[in-house]
Amino acid sequence: MAPRFIQSLVPRKEKRNGGGTLRALKSLTFIQVLQFVTGWLAWTCDAFDFFCVSLSVNTLAAEFNKAPGQITTAITLTLLFRSLGAVVFGILSDRFGRKWPLVANLALVCSIEIGTSFVKTFPQFLAARALFGVAMGGIWGLAASTALENLPVELRGLGSGIVQQGYACGYLLASVVNLTVVPHTSHSWRTLFYAAACLSSSTAVLRALTPESAVFLRAKAIQKAHGGHAPGEKTKIFIHETKAMLKSHWKLCIYAILLMTGFNFLSHGSQDLYPTYLETSKGFSTHSATIATMISNCGAISGGAIAGWASQHIGRRLTIVIFILLVGAFIPLWILPTSFSALAAGAFCIQVGVQGAWGVVPIQLAEMSPPAFRATFPGVAYQLGNMISAASAQIEAVGGNNFRTTVTVNGVTKNVADYATVQGILIGVVSAYLIVITILGPENHASHFENAKTAFEEGAGADEMEEDIEKPHSIREMDGKDEDEAI
Repeated sequence: MAPRFIQSLVPRKEKRNGGGTLRALKSLTFIQVLQFVTGWLAWTCDAFDFFCVSLSVNTLAAEFNKAPGQITTAITLTLLFRSLGAVVFGILSDRFGRKWPLVANLALVCSIEIGTSFVKTFPQFLAARALFGVAMGGIWGLAASTALENLPVELRGLGSGIVQQGYACGYLLASVVNLTVVPHTSHSWRTLFYAAACLSSSTAVLRALTPESAVFLRAKAIQKAHGGHAPGEKTKIFIHETKAMLKSHWKLCIYAILLMTGFNFLSHGSQDLYPTYLETSKGFSTHSATIATMISNCGAISGGAIAGWASQHIGRRLTIVIFILLVGAFIPLWILPTSFSALAAGAFCIQVGVQGAWGVVPIQLAEMSPPAFRATFPGVAYQLGNMISAASAQIEAVGGNNFRTTVTVNGVTKNVADYATVQGILIGVVSAYLIVITILGPENHASHFENAKTAFEEGAGADEMEEDIEKPHSIREMDGKDEDEAI
């Protein structure tokens, strides 16, 4: 018999409406697929731009005549300002719908990417990255809610894993451009931002052509049928319901921020300075470091999809714990070898664990969230966690200045920063923290949050459901019952 705390991680058995994953996939409409793809693409765009800096730290240091540790200030600023964007665009999305706030967000991202490609000084570059942080902060909550709330419940675990790995796909695409295009152009690192702007603008156009989420179309239809409220009245209701939600769910808000702080330290600590770590501490060329980064992202993509699918069957928290244990198991392979093949294998394996655990995050946060605030709550929790972990790259850079090692390149031995030891310690501590806080947290597995009222309807702050859809008074009341009893 498994220990009680392990048993508590396994959710109640989910009732399948008409079959499993394959039948649910076959039931998808073209619009549902398109909404999912636009959410995934939006997050891919964000990651592409974010990792343009990580892939170019040494090049940017030479361009602006700065130390690599100073260049990582740009990464820190981006992470610090993301929470502001999450608040602004999350509120707009929960109040007005998923479509146009995401289009506006992507357009802003595109504009800042173009601006970044034309900066001439280091202060200008820092300012552009801070502004990008605001724009980037809004994307995740809007992208995840757009992608997941339109899927059948049976597919949300798998969908979560796939949509979250838009992050790894963006990193992978940026690595490919950095490897194949940047070395052959006179524009150097600026080419990455040109490509990012093209990707963001294309995604904005696609989202503009895709219909609004069914949840908001339904809410507006119900409002119209019942006479509705004036726009100003809806805004007053939204503010009132937001206050009600914060009053009743403030403990959940704190927990979600603590959870996402750990997750952001895990991802940024294992990824942001990874190319620099290989070039500096292991003596690899930029080309080899980029290849290893691409291999690691292949591990991330596969891990995210597998973990998302598994979480639908064994639960969100148990899946997270299993994949974080994999992270701990593969830390030695990630930092100890000296050969390219062994280090690349370690990078692949550790990112299976890191992004496998991350693959469950979108659906875990969506099901945990007050259902009417599925853009604001997860997005703000995510980005506040990002803000707290913003200094992860600088922590590693400073740590590398204090932990030193030697590396021999072309017969010359150099004293260099020991990023391997620093990253190994950081990721080990963060992994232990995440296991504990995940086990202690809540789980609303297979929640039917799509049936809840939207944030501009009265009763949304109390998690009430649409009366025309289900009998239970609130979504959490329904999730506390057996499925047969609730439907």
